[in-house]
Amino acid sequence: MTATLSAPQAIESWLGQEAEDLLTYKAKVPKDLLHLPSPDMVDRIFSISDRNPQVLRSLQQLYSHGRLANTGYLSILPVDQGIEHSAGASFAPNPMYFDPENIVKLAMAAECNAVATTLGVLGIVSRKYAHKIPFIVKINHNELLTFPNQFDQVLFGSVEQAWNLGAVAVGATIYFGSENSTRQIQEISRAFARAHELGMATILWCYLRNNAFKQDKDYHLAGDLTGQANHLGVTIEADIIKQKLPELDRGYEAVAKASGKSYGKTNERIYTDLTSDHPIDLTRYQVLNCYSGRVGLINSGGASGKNDFAEAIRTAVINKRAGGSGLISGRKTFQRPFEEGVKLFHAIQDVYLSPEVTIA
Repeated sequence: MTATLSAPQAIESWLGQEAEDLLTYKAKVPKDLLHLPSPDMVDRIFSISDRNPQVLRSLQQLYSHGRLANTGYLSILPVDQGIEHSAGASFAPNPMYFDPENIVKLAMAAECNAVATTLGVLGIVSRKYAHKIPFIVKINHNELLTFPNQFDQVLFGSVEQAWNLGAVAVGATIYFGSENSTRQIQEISRAFARAHELGMATILWCYLRNNAFKQDKDYHLAGDLTGQANHLGVTIEADIIKQKLPELDRGYEAVAKASGKSYGKTNERIYTDLTSDHPIDLTRYQVLNCYSGRVGLINSGGASGKNDFAEAIRTAVINKRAGGSGLISGRKTFQRPFEEGVKLFHAIQDVYLSPEVTIA
């Protein structure tokens, strides 16, 4: 479909009936309150921070690589699903990705800013590729071989190992709201501090995890709860926040009502003045919680399905118009033929390169 259309036309076509709403919506929180992505992100934001010069250099490498180089936006291939979802379930649709080199080759062919994957994947090919594309080492994971399955992010590698193989950044996940979150916060806070000492940037997957968040709807995707997770993430000095796209709101109320107990702290003005049920408003609230956009928000692409191109373009449009900093897309890209994965990345990148897709 996109082959005969210009990039703006293709974006509208993928959005279908939502096109006018998503491309013209005016957000409740004015964009003037945000620090928006721009070519001078590192100079404007991080040069006044406590990050040392080596961290600034690493961040600049991330923002200066690939097709989105020097735009302030990021397009990243993440492949930690071999642990998080099991290698068989993740790579059976496309067995070439059992070979770590093909993961790096996909990120390079797709002109991504970086590839984010496991210590083992990057370690086995680091001398061939560390100088060709920025590496992000994911240092903790939730594995699914233990029976019964448990859900806990544990360290699989060290910050020093990431530095030794040439990484410009480390990534980690915290399951905020889980019974293990206190330990995870302490572990990753220490790891991020050490990464900064060594000159690497830090990226945090700010995910929610608690059965109490699943009520009449899945409030793991609530704007108010994910927004607070983001706020906790920037507190431990994540330089970039990864978060799932929000789909609903009033998670605090839902958990309190279902449990019959008070839960957390919220304010009605969040829902009346700062958000609505519109996805751009919900995502802007996530950006607001990332120190008003001083720390970039990248949203995840989600699982692969029948409408990957349309879903990815929709997510990218919402993220960009909300004031976010890009997309990190895994299964939608590597669980399809190589060339299709490259095309999907380029379609996502077209959203961020298109001046017609403006900030809401």
